Amino acid sequence: MIFQKGGCVYIMTNKLNKVLYVGVSSELPSRVWDHKNKTYPKSFTAKYNCDKLVYYLFYPHIEEAIAAEKTLKGSSRKHKQQLVNALNPEWKDLYESLLE
Repeated sequence: MIFQKGGCVYIMTNKLNKVLYVGVSSELPSRVWDHKNKTYPKSFTAKYNCDKLVYYLFYPHIEEAIAAEKTLKGSSRKHKQQLVNALNPEWKDLYESLLE
């Protein structure tokens, strides 16, 4: 039997909620930590100071999460904003809630 690990699609933004970054990870808390601490200083999130997690959705299989990420990356900014507004209308940083 092959064990399949799940994953999350997530959206990061900057302090003023102007820039949206869509990503996917099987280890969301550590990945968001990387974004917050600019582990990869030449990355998009480091360059545009995207250090606030405003949306995430878990999928039981990483392949589903990757497919959802591709779809979400291709969607409009308005669609992404609607997803965030539905889950997190105040656009608060959800990182701490991941650690609870």
